[in-house]
Amino acid sequence: MKTKVTEHGVLIPKQMLEGVDEVEIRKESNAIMLLPVGHADPIRKLGKQPITDDVGDASINHDRYLYGQ
Repeated sequence: MKTKVTEHGVLIPKQMLEGVDEVEIRKESNAIMLLPVGHADPIRKLGKQPITDDVGDASINHDRYLYGQ
């Protein structure tokens, strides 16, 4: 894909950023890179839906409660 650089910069189509909430922009030598910031990392979703039951061992046996193992 080619695109023109305007006075405002470059427009990146949204479909190329599907599932990305935030990017880091880096310039290294002659390359400009967009790197997704860690929001897509599934480990960051742990704790968003905590167990709300009388479970005393959720922190020890979390795999059993998350994945039914």
